[in-house]
Amino acid sequence: MNSDSDLQIAGDILEVPHLLQAPREHPSTVAEFVGLARSIAADRTQWAHLVRYDATARWYHRLRTGPGYEVWLLSWVPGQGSGPHDHGSSSGVLTVLEGALTEHTERGPRALGAGAQQVFAPGFAHEVVNDSLEPAVSLHVYYPGLTEMPMYTRDPGLRAGTAPVARHAAGEVR
Repeated sequence: MNSDSDLQIAGDILEVPHLLQAPREHPSTVAEFVGLARSIAADRTQWAHLVRYDATARWYHRLRTGPGYEVWLLSWVPGQGSGPHDHGSSSGVLTVLEGALTEHTERGPRALGAGAQQVFAPGFAHEVVNDSLEPAVSLHVYYPGLTEMPMYTRDPGLRAGTAPVARHAAGEVR
């Protein structure tokens, strides 16, 4: 056997599985929540049949819950937006499944096309808008589950310290 072979350097790959951690039933780290969102996004059978479009208000559906987290599916017709808000004490992952959305933050607008993901921490203020001519669908993972969502006065820069104007119940997703 060659003294610098892959087998000698890395060991027998058939012996590795016992060293790997078993996959967790539920995510618990930011990377695992991002992975959860990606796996749901990749499997249209989990969500495509549930999507509805409503011209009067954004439509949303709680897709899944687990210990300490929620997964929401949202649809956006052209012109619909969330209004400036944060997610209270929840962190999250926003994933665009179809179409395009624009996220406005204090740093300015950011285009989010299909497949784009945005991870945010508690208190992160943003506004999400469908300013395209086509409908959009997005997936939102919140951890812990969403319990409050302070809304902010309209401020084009979403400057830190902009005063919240109202709090929404956990059943209303932005």
